[in-house]
Amino acid sequence: MAYDFIGLINDVNRRLNEVELSESNFASATGFYSSAKEAVNSAIRQINYEQFEWPFNHVTEEETLVEGTTRYSFPMDLKTADMDTFRIKASVALNSETSRLSILSYEEYLDKYIDQEYNYTSANVGMPRYVFRTPDMSYGLVPAPDKAYSIVYEYYRLPIDLIDATDVPTIPEQFRSVITDGAMYYAYLFRGNTQDATLTLDKFKKGVEQMRTIYINRTDYVRTTMIERRGNYGNYLRVS
Repeated sequence: MAYDFIGLINDVNRRLNEVELSESNFASATGFYSSAKEAVNSAIRQINYEQFEWPFNHVTEEETLVEGTTRYSFPMDLKTADMDTFRIKASVALNSETSRLSILSYEEYLDKYIDQEYNYTSANVGMPRYVFRTPDMSYGLVPAPDKAYSIVYEYYRLPIDLIDATDVPTIPEQFRSVITDGAMYYAYLFRGNTQDATLTLDKFKKGVEQMRTIYINRTDYVRTTMIERRGNYGNYLRVS
């Protein structure tokens, strides 16, 4: 069975001994089948709500800057932006090297650099060195760009609901059963079967916890900053 919207809905249908849908009758399906569609989307939404930074929702964005423009909008599907990842992309044509931007608070921008938005001078533009987040789902750069540099950054997106039969979720197929367990919880509620709904919900939660263990609960390697120097007699002196 293909891993797509209709495949997930038919997973629910098989568990409940319902007739499976086909692509020809998918769009016109009503009644319980409409409920099954919403159940699958609800399960996917719940998985995405459980963690802000699932790696399968990670996106790398590239945008061309506009000379003299300070503020830029984030993509509409942004959930959370990783402000530490902003960098200017190297360009031979613009005679620029790759440069990572430092984070600036919005308050500091207003205190020190806000004039660049109203007073376009050669002193207020250049290759950006700082990035700040605005209160309205945008980001800003200091100084304002003097050329059409390419800026690259990374963010985690909010997946949209599945609509068409062949739509594929961002969640990897290895967790197909977790989606189905979540969808079964909503399907049982639709049928008024609260006992089976409660049991399935517990199974669904355990599946999400397993996903979190695999993707989120990691111990990153920590690199020491200690410098080791050799002493006069072959011993090592440790200098922090």
